[in-house]
Amino acid sequence: MIKSSAVRMHSEASLPVALLCLFCIFLDTTLVSCKNDIQTINALTGSLDMPNQSGYDVEIIYTDSGRLQGKIIASELNRYDRVDEPYIEFPQGFQVFFYRNNDTVESCITAGYALFRQKDEIWEARNEVRAENYFTGEKLETEQLFWDQKNEMVYSNQFSKITNADGIFYGENGFTANQDLTRWTLNASKGSVNIRDEINEQSQ
Repeated sequence: MIKSSAVRMHSEASLPVALLCLFCIFLDTTLVSCKNDIQTINALTGSLDMPNQSGYDVEIIYTDSGRLQGKIIASELNRYDRVDEPYIEFPQGFQVFFYRNNDTVESCITAGYALFRQKDEIWEARNEVRAENYFTGEKLETEQLFWDQKNEMVYSNQFSKITNADGIFYGENGFTANQDLTRWTLNASKGSVNIRDEINEQSQ
């Protein structure tokens, strides 16, 4: 069983793609060290609800050309492969930091719980999800957030609050955005607000 881990990766891929690769490398590099533990667990319990791997105080680092680009910190990480739809769980949540100029944090995402569905390539963050860009001052607050990597889309069906230079915006039915979070559309019971294009649609 993994007690702690720090993984460094060098790649020219975009950061969203690199974050996915981080977990592939992390899981591959720790598989051998966990093999005996997994075999013991299977022999003793044979339970499908037991994780194949567990990591504690996990830190996953992404670097590009030697420069720090991103970091994921989690108190606990569990990988489940003995199920129809394998997934990776962060039962105590995580923090994701994005860096500018190697050592300056540009933005941060935090959540009390997170899940990555490997087959569908969909991330789900729940429980006090917060995203903040420290340079633009933009903040996102919601209770549930999805990142669909295949379709390059971020969205939520829960009440969402976005704060930026233009003011405070509320989406009663959540929001949709591209995965770079440069275009937002807030969905509300009375219509939607496209913040980036500054188009307000009123209900009829």
